[in-house]
Amino acid sequence: MKNRIFYLFLIGFLSLLTSCGTSKSKKHTPDITAFNNSKPVVEKLSDSRFLSGKNSFLKNKQGLWELYVEGDPLEIGLSTGALTDSLLQKQQRIFFSKITDLIPSKFQQKLLRHFLKWYNRKLYLNVPDEYQTEIYGVSQYTSNEFDNIAPQYQRGLYLHAAHDIGHALQDLALVGCSSFAAWNEKSEDGNLILARNFDFYVNDAFAENKIAAFIKPEQGFPFMMVTWPGMIGAVSGMNLEGLTVTINASKSKIPLSAKTPISILTREILQHAKNLDEAIAIAKKRKVFVSESIMVGSANDNKAILIEVSPNKMDVYDVPNSDRLICSNHFQGEAFAGDKRNMEQIANSHSEYRYERMQELLSENSKVNPEIASKILRNKDGLKNEILGFGNEKALNQLLAHHGIIFKPKEKLVWVSANPFQLGEFVCYDLNSIFGENQNTTKSFQKENLNIAKDPFLETAAFQNFKKFKIEDHKLDSILEKKGTVAPEFLQNYQALNPNYWVVYYKTGLYFYQKKEFLQAKLNFEKALTHEITTVPQKEEVEKYLKKVKRKLQ
Repeated sequence: MKNRIFYLFLIGFLSLLTSCGTSKSKKHTPDITAFNNSKPVVEKLSDSRFLSGKNSFLKNKQGLWELYVEGDPLEIGLSTGALTDSLLQKQQRIFFSKITDLIPSKFQQKLLRHFLKWYNRKLYLNVPDEYQTEIYGVSQYTSNEFDNIAPQYQRGLYLHAAHDIGHALQDLALVGCSSFAAWNEKSEDGNLILARNFDFYVNDAFAENKIAAFIKPEQGFPFMMVTWPGMIGAVSGMNLEGLTVTINASKSKIPLSAKTPISILTREILQHAKNLDEAIAIAKKRKVFVSESIMVGSANDNKAILIEVSPNKMDVYDVPNSDRLICSNHFQGEAFAGDKRNMEQIANSHSEYRYERMQELLSENSKVNPEIASKILRNKDGLKNEILGFGNEKALNQLLAHHGIIFKPKEKLVWVSANPFQLGEFVCYDLNSIFGENQNTTKSFQKENLNIAKDPFLETAAFQNFKKFKIEDHKLDSILEKKGTVAPEFLQNYQALNPNYWVVYYKTGLYFYQKKEFLQAKLNFEKALTHEITTVPQKEEVEKYLKKVKRKLQ
């Protein structure tokens, strides 16, 4: 289950890559004749510190990479690629290593290739030229070992639509991101504060090299965003005007062709909007092909709104006379009130549960500050502090987040979580200082005196057991797939590592069901039902197996 976001992303990416064929998109490259195409010279000061003119790339003591680049779109792309060169190639290898595991069937790949060749035909027409140019620059530093899949530039372009394609074609239930904002009476100083968990998990190796990128473009506002090597789209970020963007996936109808990737739309808002009205105007210009809630916060407006977009319509959710905003993975605006898929998402997924949990935690804290926001993001319990078991997707902290992030837009301060997940130290950055005239790109940009300490949970036996549980859970998945056999001690230890998580009893029940030990299967399925099961369909699945074993025992 924890890999669901990755599978969604990967299916989309593979689909796009296999769709290249002889389509026009394969032949297309951006026009870079107006730019200087000279590749930058990088000075390697150490294995974790690189310089190129005014640009830099370094790893701070918390393990976060900090990237600073400036210039026109091609300069930004080339500098980003040159500075992140080794990590960029490593990240692609990590990503591509999963493809054959996910879709080993050549026949299935062939079907995808023919369908997506048509589906993907207009993707490049929906990405603004400045971002195509930047992607082109980055792509010049990707490995040629994957050219048999697609040329460098096309791989880079398609990567930015991978989440959208997988989301649209597979319509999978999403592991969900959670975000909230508070201002006026609800924040400690009256100024806007926002926080979010980005629950995107490929594997531990993929999340090792997350980047706090600080970008100063020739056109638009300087901004920061949290990203990974090769990704120029924005999933979490703030600009120097104090405008923030974060994205939460939702559900809608499947479109007939690829449009603007959501991360490219949010990048455009981040770079070119200084207030809520300008953000809305940019969103109205673009056609997207997935459903997404974009939380936009603005220092100039001292509030936050949700821009809810789908392939067919858009709505702005702005609660009058409110001092807080909460977002999980369903739409809240009137335009989607009767949308069948959105109603199903609310009824069947864990989105509404997490929404209510955020309401509960915000009500318990009358005034929100960065420290309180970090505690909410790190919370692992359910409604009324119910123990859910570690990794339960009903929790705000599902122990899989790529990053947690906190914004104070008026002060231009942002806190980014160090590994693992959102449990490591929240590192503070001051955009006024970073983009000021006296910035020093040879050392970490962080404001150490404002950092938020790592979660004490990291030092507990429970966390160590959770890490062991992830390993054993993967082993059991393989055993179930191959219908193998394990010693009873394995199952006992597996359950003891995460005893409050319903999954350990469900999977043990499946194991005994395969072995035709129906009484043991029954006991485990019954025990799974005594714990908080993540979604309605998953609960129904457990109940289905329980009925089966009861019939077997009659």
